[in-house]
Amino acid sequence: MKKYSLFFAVLILLIVFSYDISLAQCAMCKATTTSNLEGGGSVAKGINKGILYLMAVPYVILFLIFRKKIVTLFKMLHSKNFPK
Repeated sequence: MKKYSLFFAVLILLIVFSYDISLAQCAMCKATTTSNLEGGGSVAKGINKGILYLMAVPYVILFLIFRKKIVTLFKMLHSKNFPK
């Protein structure tokens, strides 16, 4: 239990301290991608991949936390032999 409390404490500290930095990046990223796209660059593709990566991470974390319940649910649904 002590290991988990340390993990959550570090996670909360990272969220709190990165909040101001993340708000400052929005306008800079938009300006960079807009000017780069006008010049024919491909920076926007890299930023879009980064956004997708950041979007997927919470789902992976939730899956790792609730994996036993998810596996149990799928086993229960599979055992009922639903028609295909």
